[in-house]
Amino acid sequence: MKITTFNPQIIAKDGEAVAKLFEELGFEKKHNKTDFDEKGTVGIRMKNEGGFHLDISQTDKIPVPAISAIRMNVDNFEEAYEILKKYGFENFYGDKTFDSTTSKSAMMISPSKVLINLVEHIKK
Repeated sequence: MKITTFNPQIIAKDGEAVAKLFEELGFEKKHNKTDFDEKGTVGIRMKNEGGFHLDISQTDKIPVPAISAIRMNVDNFEEAYEILKKYGFENFYGDKTFDSTTSKSAMMISPSKVLINLVEHIKK
């Protein structure tokens, strides 16, 4: 397994307000994604001129205003998923993965409650 991207992710009820804050700090929206789950989650990908990325997921399905996670893109989802499980991570949604035309992902949570959004970008 090769890690191809590793950056912070903020999961928030008001993702646009979070994005606005980071725009004021020099980040720029690169794209939004809306097709990865049936819960209406919106994904906002941002980047600053130094090359740092930030992902924001907007959803009303969390019990607090915002939580932080790590987005980890890999070149082999299944292999990375098994490695994380070996170290005690569990899929936050049971065994469900979120599959779209451009990615496969799962929100993994460690025994110490660290969240990793495991993602494989599907290249066509």
